[in-house]
Amino acid sequence: MKTLLLLLLFCHVSSPVKHSLMFYIAASTGIPNLPELIAFGLIDDVQAGHCDTNKKILEINLDWMKTYFDKDPEHLEMYTFECFGNLPKTFKALISSVMQQFNQSEGVHILQRIHGCEWDEETGEVNGFMQFGYDGEDFLSLDLKTLTWIALKPEAVAIKLSWDANKAAIEGNKNLMTQIYPEWLKKYVNHGKSSLLRTALPSVSLLQKTPSSPVSCHATGFYPDRAMMFWRKDGEDLDEDVDRGEILPNHDGTFQMRADLNISSVSPEDWRRYDCVFQLSGVKEDIITKLDQAEIRTNRVPPSEFPAAAVIGVVVGLLLLLLCISGLFIWRRNNNGFRPANISDSTSETSQQPLTDHSRFFIMSATLCRYCVQSPTPPESNVLT
Repeated sequence: MKTLLLLLLFCHVSSPVKHSLMFYIAASTGIPNLPELIAFGLIDDVQAGHCDTNKKILEINLDWMKTYFDKDPEHLEMYTFECFGNLPKTFKALISSVMQQFNQSEGVHILQRIHGCEWDEETGEVNGFMQFGYDGEDFLSLDLKTLTWIALKPEAVAIKLSWDANKAAIEGNKNLMTQIYPEWLKKYVNHGKSSLLRTALPSVSLLQKTPSSPVSCHATGFYPDRAMMFWRKDGEDLDEDVDRGEILPNHDGTFQMRADLNISSVSPEDWRRYDCVFQLSGVKEDIITKLDQAEIRTNRVPPSEFPAAAVIGVVVGLLLLLLCISGLFIWRRNNNGFRPANISDSTSETSQQPLTDHSRFFIMSATLCRYCVQSPTPPESNVLT
C-alpha cells in the first residue's frame, strides 16, 4: 500500500507544472431565498472569484487576480457580462428544458455545470472537459474526441440528440476549452506564478478527543496540495489502525489533512515507537512528529484546572445576573405595561406547506453551493468536538 502511495506522490512530483482552470455554475428553481444562479472559478484548485445573481456582485478572491484585472479591465467586463447577462438567461431556459424531460412543472431543482481545462506547462498537453449534473446526479457530458454529447440519464437522450445536431455549438465549446481557456490559464499562471508556484510548509499538531479516541495527526497551512501523511512504528510504515483523511482546502488558499492512529492496543511504554510523517511535493525534508502524550492537544480540561473558588464565583455571578435581568423585567412591566407580542402577522407571512425530505435535501445543497465559494475551513478546535 505504501509503495503505491509513494508511486502516486512521485508521479505528482514529476509533473509539478500542471495547472487547471475550472468554472462551476449552479442554477436553482423553487428556492425563493437563494440566488437563481451562482458561479465561481478555480485556478489550480484555488477559488479565484465568484458571482451571485441575487446580490449582483462579482467578487475577486485573490489579490494577484485583482491586479491582473486592473491591467485588463475588459477581461473583467467579460466575466461581469457572463455572470449577470448571459448565464442567467441560458440556465433559466436550460433548467426549464430539463424539467420538461423529467415531466416536472414545479418543485426544488438544481442544475449544475462544471467545465474548464488542464494544461501541463512541461509537455504542453491540454485537456478540456464539460459536464452537467441535475438534482445531484450526472446528466450530460461532452466527449471532445468524438465531438458528441453523452447522455448519462435516460431523460438526457432527447437533449443529447438536439445538441449533437448543433455542430457549430459543439465546435464553439471545443474551441473554448482547448484554445481560449488554455490561453487565459497561461496568462493567469504567468501573472500569479509567485503565488501559484510557491511552497508553504504546514503546522502539524497531535489532536485527541478522549484518552481512548484515535490520535489525529493534523497538518494545516501547506501548499501545494500534493502531499502525503502516514504513521510509522519503529521506522516501518503502518497501514493497519490508520485512517487517512482527504486533503481539504483552507479559506486562505492553503490546504489541510489528517491521519488518525488507533491507539487502543498501544501500551503507554510503546508510544515512543510511533511517529507521524508529513511529506510535501518539492520539499526534501519530511516533517516528523513523535507520538508524545505531552504534545497532544485536546478539549478535555483536567478537574484540577477548575479551582473550586472560580466555579463558585461563576455560579454566584450568574445568579446575580439572573436577579438583575429579572428585576429589570419586573420594573419595565410595572412602569410601561406588559402585553404579549402580536404574532399573527408573522405567522401568516411565513405559513407554507411543509417541506418534504427531498426538498430539504436540495435546499441544503443549494445553501452549501452558495457558501462553498467561500471555502470555509473549520477551526482546529472543531477537530476535537
